[in-house]
Amino acid sequence: MKVLLTGATGYIGKRVLPVLIQAGHTVVCCARDVNRFSPPKSFLDKIEIIQVDLLKPETLAIIPRDIDAAYYLVHSMAVSSDYHSLEEKSAINFRNGIEKTNVEHVVYLSGIINENELSKHLDSRKNVEVELKKGRYNFTSLRAGIIIGSGSASFEIIRDLVEKLPFMITPKWLMTKCQPIGIRDVITLLSKAVLNPKTYNQNFDVGGPDILTYKEMLLQFAKARNLKRKIVTVPVMTPRLSSYWLFFVTSTSYKLAVSLVNSMKVEVVCSDTRINALLNVEPSSYADSLDLAFQKIKSNAIISSWKDAYASSDFKIEDTELFEVPTFGCFIDKRQLKVKNHESTLNKIWRIGGKNGWYYGNWLWRIRGYLDKLVGGVGLRRGRTNIDTINAGDSLDFWRVLYADKDEGRLLLFAEMKLPGEAWLEFKILDGELIQTATFRPLGILGRLYWYSVLPFHGFIFKGMIRRINNPKVT
Repeated sequence: MKVLLTGATGYIGKRVLPVLIQAGHTVVCCARDVNRFSPPKSFLDKIEIIQVDLLKPETLAIIPRDIDAAYYLVHSMAVSSDYHSLEEKSAINFRNGIEKTNVEHVVYLSGIINENELSKHLDSRKNVEVELKKGRYNFTSLRAGIIIGSGSASFEIIRDLVEKLPFMITPKWLMTKCQPIGIRDVITLLSKAVLNPKTYNQNFDVGGPDILTYKEMLLQFAKARNLKRKIVTVPVMTPRLSSYWLFFVTSTSYKLAVSLVNSMKVEVVCSDTRINALLNVEPSSYADSLDLAFQKIKSNAIISSWKDAYASSDFKIEDTELFEVPTFGCFIDKRQLKVKNHESTLNKIWRIGGKNGWYYGNWLWRIRGYLDKLVGGVGLRRGRTNIDTINAGDSLDFWRVLYADKDEGRLLLFAEMKLPGEAWLEFKILDGELIQTATFRPLGILGRLYWYSVLPFHGFIFKGMIRRINNPKVT
């Protein structure tokens, strides 16, 4: 069967893809920017990659007519304050485009919406479901609450709170009940539901066996990590204050924190679990889902992370606009060294950032990250998804990976920190030389003042960094 996969670069999409391939399907992967999509080379003969932007209906004409099924796995939460209308427009465009194909079945991953009063986020999810359901095809909606897995937003936020704070004064919404489900179970349900007539034209709530408050989830996480934590809830904490609390303590962006706080006030418990018997799936407990996530982290086998989504920052510029690093009107710090050991130098470039640090002046990088977060930026909170692999589209501390080709020996990063201008950092091995180039395109006088104010720090940070990257004796 031929299956269309929207959101192929997203947290869920990256995990559904190998399961669909293993099941023998040919998968047509939709990406808003194909340069961000870096599937394993072993997948390439089993997939087609097309560039589709659901907000641009003309791009949907490229979708093959002979598809049998489609997954709708896209959302715009935290990308814009107007995400409700963006999600509605995307759903309508998708429906109109997909109806021109031979598609038999569309599967949508939504949120549990069994409350009379929904948050803006959950109301948008419901509205998307309504629009998709109007199509001339069989439609199935799987409605999930909190998804627990390595790299998931929920897991990473819980992890940040528990591991950073031994004592928490929290808002009263921590007593709201929810029904978490492991990412492995979500992927299993998605894969078993597609082209299964038993699921046609129905919606299903999906959740694990445990109904817990957010407080209980935090405490169980602490128990799994052998940490003693004290949590006190207070009746007075405004949504704005709660959002700032999540933003400064966890790895979430402020816009996403606002959406999460509003959603966390709403109880998300399954109204029924008939989907489990229908598809012969027995979801894991919350504790088991945590244990599986920790195993993936320890083995450095995280397939995808929500931090790699553009929603993790205020990044709004298309990647394709940024691949050609400008020179006119820019400040440039370029350094070159004869490569001492090609393999060692290349591996260091590919391991830069995150827990590995930036090889020189890490305390200054951390200060820059703190300052960025104070003004609403991403700071260094995102780290990196994997220790020694980098793909285009990944987040890397307060950078976004624009281009990564290890065979070519080139890594290009674009700054997502708050800046009065735009900044690129490029590493390239060419003709036996390591070339490290920092480029800054200032915005007005403020941008120029910024460059000159940090110039003394650049002098020894960039000099020290390239020397350590090129030194095979330094790990």
